[in-house]
Amino acid sequence: MIVLVTGASSGIGLETARQLMQQGACVYAASRSGGETPEADNGGGEIIPVKMDVNRAEDLQNVLNRICNEQGRLDAVVCNAGNGLAGAVEDTSEEEMRYQMETNFFGTMKTIQACLPVFRQQKRGRIVVVSSVAALVPIPYQAFYSASKSAALLSLQALSMEVKSFGIQCCAVLPGDTRTGFTSARRFTDRSQRPDSPYASRFDKSIGKMERDERNGMSPSFIARAIVRQLARRHMKPTVVPGLPYKLICLALRIVPNRLKLWIVGKMY
Repeated sequence: MIVLVTGASSGIGLETARQLMQQGACVYAASRSGGETPEADNGGGEIIPVKMDVNRAEDLQNVLNRICNEQGRLDAVVCNAGNGLAGAVEDTSEEEMRYQMETNFFGTMKTIQACLPVFRQQKRGRIVVVSSVAALVPIPYQAFYSASKSAALLSLQALSMEVKSFGIQCCAVLPGDTRTGFTSARRFTDRSQRPDSPYASRFDKSIGKMERDERNGMSPSFIARAIVRQLARRHMKPTVVPGLPYKLICLALRIVPNRLKLWIVGKMY
């Protein structure tokens, strides 16, 4: 299997690349930094680090051309590149909103668009997007992160209907709290850091709770296993929520009235 994984320098992306390699896949591990990716302990596969920014069309096309020239095909893409932004909606500038959407949504869609001509020509291909439980559950003080993940999820679901006749399958994986470098790399809006923000006290308390949950969350290898299992299936599931607690949370919040859902999430954060 020939797989392109974005955001593969650390966390879920790196673990996905490692596990695919251990199962014999040739993985092009893409990240903005490029560089060397640690080898897996066993398996006959290979990890090939490539420097690629999902927001640069030229980078995407160069990597796709390289894969096709070297391998003659591309079997799957795992869209994992993303980032986080925290701040109240009122404390978020337009530039900061665009920053959040740029990689999580537009970068994901650009990556998929770059791969689609290859998949259509082959009459087969697999697309996995790493979304988030936040795509289904609005998170206060991370409104635009939730929006970016929700946009990616719904766009992928629409795409799945458009490309089914070409033999292309789509799957969204929605992790909950996960222990990765995402927590320490999260950006904060400028105005959220001002002591005179009317949201300062509640914001600090909420973000502190989120960071504790993330640091005590699932391992990136657990999420990676869910991704690799889908790529190994004959027919991928449209949506996967790893971990029983998060499956139950998503199910419960879909059933309860919206007002109650917002009250529950508000009490959590």
